[in-house]
Amino acid sequence: MTKKMGLLQVYTGDGKGKTTASLGLALRAIGHGMKVCMIQFMKNSDIYGEVRLAEKMPGLTIIPVGRHDFVNLKNPEPIDIELAAAGWEKAKHIIGSKQYDIVILDEINVALSCGVLDKAAVVPFLSTGKGVVEVVATGCWAPQELIDVADLVTEMKNIRHPYSKGVDSREGIDH
Repeated sequence: MTKKMGLLQVYTGDGKGKTTASLGLALRAIGHGMKVCMIQFMKNSDIYGEVRLAEKMPGLTIIPVGRHDFVNLKNPEPIDIELAAAGWEKAKHIIGSKQYDIVILDEINVALSCGVLDKAAVVPFLSTGKGVVEVVATGCWAPQELIDVADLVTEMKNIRHPYSKGVDSREGIDH
């Protein structure tokens, strides 16, 4: 069976590089004339280099659907749940529109794992196959239910990170 597009990819794990890997995929696809949309759950800031890049790069659209503040993962605020739900509705619409060749759901794994998004609503939708739209789910702690239905799962494993030596997040490298 040959299927060119429409698979579900999951990038997860405790190591750095999940969003970065999805952006590498986006650059490769744009180089082949494809259109990519990244929906950023749990994020909404122009400090991220990819947001600045999207303003200059045809073929890449980034839509932040979170808020600027960090989400308390053990006790998310109602606004976090509302924004994630609205973001998910937007994501479903964008995937269904087939306006893009690839849709990256950045940090959706975190939103699912901390209960900001409902696994029972998201996983069945993503498991049905999206036809010609490739979907990439990124973030730590991908739920097993999502891993079970994915076509490709990559786990980034932390071996060593500069944070453990007190190195702060660096512009252009970490965000």
